[in-house]
Amino acid sequence: MLFRFLLAPLCLMLPLLTPAQDLKIPLEEVAQTGHYQPIGVGISHKGRIFMTFPKKENDKNYSYDYGLAELVNGKRVPYPNALWNQWDSTQAPTRFVNVQAAVVDADDNLWVLDPSNPDDQAPVISGIKLLKINLTTNKVERVYRFEDLPRERTALNDVRIDLSRQLAYLSDPMLAALVVLDLRTGKSRIVLQGHRSTAAEPGFVLRLDGQEVKDKTDKPFSSNVNGIALTHDYQYFYYRAINQTKLWRIRAEYLADASLSPAALAAKVEEVGETGVSHGMLADQAGNIYLSDSPNYAVRRVTPQGRLETLVHDPRLSWPDTFALGYDGYLYLTATQINRAPKYHRGESKVDYPFRLYRLKLPAAGQ
Repeated sequence: MLFRFLLAPLCLMLPLLTPAQDLKIPLEEVAQTGHYQPIGVGISHKGRIFMTFPKKENDKNYSYDYGLAELVNGKRVPYPNALWNQWDSTQAPTRFVNVQAAVVDADDNLWVLDPSNPDDQAPVISGIKLLKINLTTNKVERVYRFEDLPRERTALNDVRIDLSRQLAYLSDPMLAALVVLDLRTGKSRIVLQGHRSTAAEPGFVLRLDGQEVKDKTDKPFSSNVNGIALTHDYQYFYYRAINQTKLWRIRAEYLADASLSPAALAAKVEEVGETGVSHGMLADQAGNIYLSDSPNYAVRRVTPQGRLETLVHDPRLSWPDTFALGYDGYLYLTATQINRAPKYHRGESKVDYPFRLYRLKLPAAGQ
């Protein structure tokens, strides 16, 4: 059965995605992190593993010590040093508040996104930042602070680096928009705000572990644009909201063109197809787009040929959130179990501790 597309104004349509067989790749455990919940993961060109950990104010079951850590011999070490990880609200500009993403670019620099909004609270304005860290010197080279965004109502979530244009592309679920940051000037722009590709579908409620993901007030979890991916040739940018089932893309050249009107940019958006509920996303050098599949505890990918493949299905993959490609041929990923937090179970944790980092061996080209 082919996946259906819904006709949408101002959207280009791609060929239908076709389902392919389950590849049944084994899931391997890389490390355990105890009660420390991993969100982001980044892998350097030399195989160094970096992980991010959110700060939570209202979860007595959760532990917090470092916002960003390097995994060394299976142990978490604060990175780039202990001072950055020593939380002090008066020092938010030079401390991690609530680190979300850790992404390694093509030049082997580490980019760390701190939206500074712990536990779904209002952001600590002075703490909102994107760091560029030199992995050779382990020094912070530059900090971007997004002072031209409405920071009191922003919640930056993920980032991809376009070295060819010296731009960063970020998702912001709170603004229901993408953000384009000029890495030279530090200026940013909000684009595609409220477009159907960046907005959650009204009335869409996640159902995971056999139940709806709602808090004690019966308010459902909802997120606008969240997962993003940039192809290695910097040609296409893929993105999607959690609370909808479609995957979208746009040429990066259009995101980079500040002269395009909102309507003109919206007309460049392409609907890739129905891919189910997903959180994390990533592109590889072959042009495959990897997506998590939370309801089915799985990882899927969209191939350049338009096949929708399931790589692995494993009950340990509860809310697989972030992917990173290792130069060892593995895809690394975190399983956050967000839907099992006390917030969605009337104060009782359903988390299966310890938290873990996983990986799976990617099939060779042509397989």
